[in-house]
Amino acid sequence: MKSFWKGRNVFVTGATGFFGSHLTRELVDSEANVTILVRDIRRKPDLYREKPDTKINVIEGSLEDLALLERSLDKYRTDTVFHLAAQTITGEAHIDPISTFHANILGTWNILEACRKSPHIKRIIVTSSDMAYGEQPTLPYYENMPLQGRHPYAVSKSCADIIAQTYHYTYRLPVCIARCGNLFGGGDLNFSRIIPGTIRSIYKQKKPIIRGDGTSSRDYLFVDDAARAYLLLAAKMDALNLAGEAFNFSNNSRVTVLDLTKKILKMMNCNLDPIILNEENKEIKHQYLSIEKARKILGWKPLYSFDESLEKTIKWYKGYFADTAGSDLNEAKTPY
Repeated sequence: MKSFWKGRNVFVTGATGFFGSHLTRELVDSEANVTILVRDIRRKPDLYREKPDTKINVIEGSLEDLALLERSLDKYRTDTVFHLAAQTITGEAHIDPISTFHANILGTWNILEACRKSPHIKRIIVTSSDMAYGEQPTLPYYENMPLQGRHPYAVSKSCADIIAQTYHYTYRLPVCIARCGNLFGGGDLNFSRIIPGTIRSIYKQKKPIIRGDGTSSRDYLFVDDAARAYLLLAAKMDALNLAGEAFNFSNNSRVTVLDLTKKILKMMNCNLDPIILNEENKEIKHQYLSIEKARKILGWKPLYSFDESLEKTIKWYKGYFADTAGSDLNEAKTPY
C-alpha cells in the first residue's frame, strides 16, 4: 500500500491532533507529498519532534476560510484529502454547542466545497463517528442505518456525514466516509477519555474514576489500525468504485467501562478499586459497530488484538509520564 502513496499530493486537516498525527506519520513514511492545515503555525504533528527534518507543507489558517482552502488545494495540486479536523469532546459540545457546530459542520462543507472547485481532487475521506448513528433499536450499527444523533456532538457528526453524502450524490464528488469506534493509543493527551485517564490515575497510584455506573459499553480501535484503515480505503476508492460509501471501523472489542477499567488495572498490576460516581449523563448506553462491510469489500481487519493494543498504549504512557515527571496535568473524570 505504501507504493500507492509515494509522490501523491495529500492534504490533511486536523493533522496536529491525536489521530491526525498518526495518519500524517504514515503518509510521510510512505513518501507522500503532505500538506497540513493548522490554526497556529507553532503547532505541528509530533512527527516534527521525532524527525525534525521532515518536509511537510504547513498552511496556517482555519477551515472557516474557504478562499484559503481553495488556494491551498490548487497551489499543491492536491489529489487526496483526509478531513479529520473536528471538535471531538462530547462534554465541550454540551457546554458550547455553537462552536462545535461551527467546527464540525461548517468546517466540513467548506473543505468539500473547496474540493468541488478543484480540478485535481481524486479522493476524499471524511471522518465521521459511531456517534453519528445516535440511539438505535438494534445493535451493532450497520452502515445503512439512519443517522440520528440527538445531542450536540452526535448531531454535529450526523450532519457532517450527511453533508459529505450530499456532495457525492449532488456533485459526484469522490467522497468516502469513515465511521470509527473510540480511538485510543499513545499520544492522546486528552485525559478526560477513559483509557488515557485511567492509565494516568493508576500510574499516579490513584483510584481511577468512573463517572457513570460503569455498565455503558463501547467498542474501541487502536490508532495504528485506524490509520491503516483510512489509507486502505482511500487507496481502493477508484478500483472498487467506492465513492459515496461509508465504512465502519472498529476492533470488535465491545466492553463495558467497568470491565475496561479493570482490564487496565490488571495489565498495570494494580489492585486499586475504581471509584464509581454513578452520575447521570446524556451518553448513549451502548454503542458498537459491525465491520462486516470493511472485511468483505476492503479486506480490512484490525492488525492488533484489543489486549495487544492496550499493552502498547500502556507502555507508551509509562514512557511519556516518566519523561514528563515534573508536570502535573489536572485530573479529569472519564465522560462515561
